[in-house]
Amino acid sequence: MPAPVDLLQGTLDFLILKTVTWGPMHGFEISRWIKKTTDEALEIEEGALYPALHRMERRGWLEAEWAMTEQNRRAKYYRLTRAGRDRLRAQDGEWRRYVAVVGKIIAAAKG
Repeated sequence: MPAPVDLLQGTLDFLILKTVTWGPMHGFEISRWIKKTTDEALEIEEGALYPALHRMERRGWLEAEWAMTEQNRRAKYYRLTRAGRDRLRAQDGEWRRYVAVVGKIIAAAKG
């Protein structure tokens, strides 16, 4: 298992938006999906996840509704809105540019 990775400022919203493109999920599912997909390198703590979900719901990027989980528990399921898709598209482009630029610096050889 790789060492945990600290999130860069502004990363959490992007990760959540990307995660819910797979369909409506409750908070624990979102956290579990991110952890599983990153081979456990990223673990989103509840203290960061739920304030982010609520903030994104207030901004209109996510919609939420209460439903029952597979374990017959009541949970709030979050779904991407049109505004959320627009935000994700913009952030995706920004992250891809950032990764490409940082990659150039990492790969640079001393001249």
